[in-house]
Amino acid sequence: MDLNDLHWRKASRSASNGGECVELAAAPGIIAVRDSKDPDGPKLLMGRDEFAALAAILKH
Repeated sequence: MDLNDLHWRKASRSASNGGECVELAAAPGIIAVRDSKDPDGPKLLMGRDEFAALAAILKH
């Protein structure tokens, strides 16, 4: 799977000035995360359940 072909999304509250942001993309069974300033750089892949758990932790 070429992760660059995925539909990457940045948070709607993210500033458009190129600040520190992450982008997310969904693929079958996984969520991919990358640094918006380095879209060709490394990507973090995790299962949907793991991503949901991470998001729940970050909300607190």
